Amino acid sequence: MKRARRRLGRWGCVSMLLLFTAVCCAAPVSNAISAYVALQTGLQDDADGGIAGGGMAADIPARMLAAYKKAVQQVGKYVPKCQGMRWPILAGIARVESNHAVGRNIAAGGDIRPKIYGVLLNGSGAGGNTTVFPDTDGGKWDGTASGERAVGPFQFLPSTWEGVGEDASGDKTADPHNADDAALGAAVYLCAGGRDLTKRAQLKAAILQYNHSGEYVANVLGWIDQYTAAVKDPDLKNVTGKVRTVIEAALSQRGVPYSWGGGNAKGKSTGICCSPSGKSGENIKGFDCSGLTVYAYAKAGIQLPRLAADQAGVGQRIPASLGTGALKAGDLVFYADAPGRDKTIYHVGIYLGSGQMVNAPRPGTVVRLDAVNAMSGYAGGARLL
Repeated sequence: MKRARRRLGRWGCVSMLLLFTAVCCAAPVSNAISAYVALQTGLQDDADGGIAGGGMAADIPARMLAAYKKAVQQVGKYVPKCQGMRWPILAGIARVESNHAVGRNIAAGGDIRPKIYGVLLNGSGAGGNTTVFPDTDGGKWDGTASGERAVGPFQFLPSTWEGVGEDASGDKTADPHNADDAALGAAVYLCAGGRDLTKRAQLKAAILQYNHSGEYVANVLGWIDQYTAAVKDPDLKNVTGKVRTVIEAALSQRGVPYSWGGGNAKGKSTGICCSPSGKSGENIKGFDCSGLTVYAYAKAGIQLPRLAADQAGVGQRIPASLGTGALKAGDLVFYADAPGRDKTIYHVGIYLGSGQMVNAPRPGTVVRLDAVNAMSGYAGGARLL
């Protein structure tokens, strides 16, 4: 966390001089939703990010997660040369497009009700759309013949769906409002041309094809990285002593809610008011980012300052110029508005190894595992043990 300052577009940390406390958090990426996916249905995310646990499989409705995994198994039938399709890729797209259809009823067969519709793309400017898209389906999929709007959990335009839609559910209809069909259609679309999605450049190209926006690509990649990190159990077999004590203490708090200003050396605590977007921790017992690090290191007998920027001054500083490969398990990991200037540090996590960290990201989430590169402004680390 950092001293009193507010920023736009990403969470920061502000100190409360009268309370002698401070808070911190950071969204993995900016939350961009284009005209194609701006929903009239109330599913848009606000600046705090929607689902409670962020990039964790447990936060995806089980039926949707099953659809993503099924699509991965089926896509080779339609795009045989495609390599590297995995469920976190589909989850990253669906997280941004519809928040995994959270709040909808998802039947055993995959049908989603109520159906998910985007804004009418008539150039009105609503939801950011400035281009007119004439109707192509007579309202078959998007419920209106007066124009075009994106549909389903993956927010396909009807014209695009006609080219990529496949029947994954076995009912002989390729329906974008069906979880299985929509997930397979997205996999086919992303795999176009037999891409190798294990290569970052080709993965970026696939997402850019889905929505031609650099901000959108960064957003989706952030969620893909989070889901990927969350499904990997940390390897602690070579971690011993106080480092293991710190890591196990942090990991023991997974699932505890983020609380703005919450957490201390004794454990989770009620936070304070208020975050830059007005989110209060006063009724939430949990941790903010530096509250979690204070608690975990206290278990190893180390007292940390409350502010993330001040924590960077403890122990051996690991410059950002050395890259994340210089980090070791148990190190503090920092993020700053201006890497190289520790006073601008706004976030801290605890490094686990293998590119993962224990993280308390922002209001509306829980303590969880994230990829170290899931947020911007890497500012190096600090080794205390």
